[in-house]
Amino acid sequence: MPSTNPPTARKRIHPAVRLALEMGPLVVFFITNQRADLFTATGIFMVAVVTSLTVSYTLTRHLPIMPVVSAFIVVIFGGLTLWLHDETFIKWKPTVLYALMALALWGGWFFTRRNFIRTLLGKQLILPEPIWQNLLHAWAGFFTFMAGLNLWVAYSFDTDTWVNFKLFGGMGLMVLFVLAQALYLGRHVQEPEA
Repeated sequence: MPSTNPPTARKRIHPAVRLALEMGPLVVFFITNQRADLFTATGIFMVAVVTSLTVSYTLTRHLPIMPVVSAFIVVIFGGLTLWLHDETFIKWKPTVLYALMALALWGGWFFTRRNFIRTLLGKQLILPEPIWQNLLHAWAGFFTFMAGLNLWVAYSFDTDTWVNFKLFGGMGLMVLFVLAQALYLGRHVQEPEA
């Protein structure tokens, strides 16, 4: 007999809470690394990421795919870091995540002709098709650049410099890229037809 209960609607959470859930584990990682060491920070980072996902699911009854993928990579690479006592693995985590995002964007386009940027933003923005293509390649290119940059910083500088880059440099570059995209989109967004 089918259930008569209506499906539960996805709950929304305040943007400040969402930001805290997304950035909190990274900030905890940074602070713990400053006060202890990378291995302690990695263990606490793993717990913080899983806790953040749990709280997010409790509040919304939904888990977006990217935080789940990111948490999976944190647990795998963090676990290898702790098990083998080798900081290389946690340093590779951002590169693997960025590379997966670039591969998903370009792979989706080249193999299925799906533009995942349009899939994500198509309900909020009306853009000409060439602009959607430009966005796809810009984001995939940015993620590829960030994957390489993370490795360069990880292997060219000490661990504390890499941790600082991960929090401040990576986030700073992301903010600059998003602002550049917003300026670019501002010239091309079309008004919905009446």
